[in-house]
Amino acid sequence: MMMKNPKPILSLQQFILKQEVKNLYRQIFRTIKEVPDKNYQEELKQWARTDFRANSNHTDETVIKMYIQYGKRCLRELENNVGLAKAK
Repeated sequence: MMMKNPKPILSLQQFILKQEVKNLYRQIFRTIKEVPDKNYQEELKQWARTDFRANSNHTDETVIKMYIQYGKRCLRELENNVGLAKAK
């Protein structure tokens, strides 16, 4: 029996980048759960999903690394804001 669309075999670097993206996604969602306002939580979840989906088609490793850095900056900013909200 033949598979319809076999997944392409990833190079080690591509595999590592994919894992990094998945970990970043999980970290962002864990941080979003800490946001006190439920409406804002939903808004942030939508933003994250939309952003990740919009950029899921990239295959250039340099572009992917750039988006990972952007995501990490957004995560740090989110963590800082959650920390400030909790401190109030």
